[in-house]
Amino acid sequence: MIGRELKLLAGNANRPLAEEVSAALGIELCQATVGRFSDGEVRVKIDETVRGADVFVIQPTSPPVNDNLMELLIMVDALRRASVRQVVAVIPYYGYARQDRKHIGRVPISARLVANLLETAGVDRVLTMELHVGQIQGFFNIPVDNLRTDPVFADYIRDTEPDLSDMIVVSPDVGGLGRARRLAEQLHLPLAVLEKRRNADGIGIKEIRVIGEVRGKRAILIDDIVSTGGTLAHAAQVLIDHGTVEVCACCTHGVFAGDAIQTLKNSPLKKVIVTNTISHGQAEKEEFIEYIPVGEHLAKTIRRIFENKSVSHLFPLH
Repeated sequence: MIGRELKLLAGNANRPLAEEVSAALGIELCQATVGRFSDGEVRVKIDETVRGADVFVIQPTSPPVNDNLMELLIMVDALRRASVRQVVAVIPYYGYARQDRKHIGRVPISARLVANLLETAGVDRVLTMELHVGQIQGFFNIPVDNLRTDPVFADYIRDTEPDLSDMIVVSPDVGGLGRARRLAEQLHLPLAVLEKRRNADGIGIKEIRVIGEVRGKRAILIDDIVSTGGTLAHAAQVLIDHGTVEVCACCTHGVFAGDAIQTLKNSPLKKVIVTNTISHGQAEKEEFIEYIPVGEHLAKTIRRIFENKSVSHLFPLH
């Protein structure tokens, strides 16, 4: 019987993360050309044999979202036509995840559409990190491993904070309460949440109420995505106004869209901690932003998937 072979393929979305995974596994990235034709169309050519292999394609669908998504789909199609055994899409950041439901009339559910596109292209399995909402897994008819990152942040905080006695974990909204609770339980810290009361139009915020005792505490805000930075900046100011002495934030995915860096700089936040699921570019030069590498965590998970071993044994799933 011919043994199975594990191969790694990377697009252009986050090459440093792909190389981190490659180094952790001790497996070189596949030789491939992933570029553009003169008219802007995605050009993909796999430059080595992948016949019969289990190929893990590392490509977060981060900004520019549409370019990176099309790269992923076309890489998967190229692999399928090259007779691979299995394609696992490793999508550390799942773009379009915030379009997961119809919150008003006549809008799409784009997160479901992306799931359909991935399956149609030929993906057999998806590996992702900290989906915006866990229910997105139900949009797929194939297995989806959604790795939590609260254990990663818990380890970081334990390693960098010698005294946790005056700290509290805070969710910036009710929807993220489960994520905040898991971090608080791992660190044995109290929990608070910011409850937003909206205007009658459902858009403007009438008031924000703090549920929990934050006065005199150092607060850890935890969220899945920092995009424009507005939510974190506003939450930090509310906490300071309620007597919190220091605020930092832990966010899995650092999108940093538009003027996010300046918004965060102008806020009371002491620092923002993100993982490297997204290639951060200019944000990497900012001293108040710290990065936690997750390549080794992805590598361990890829190895267990390839060996048909339990993934939840390593990293609890949603």
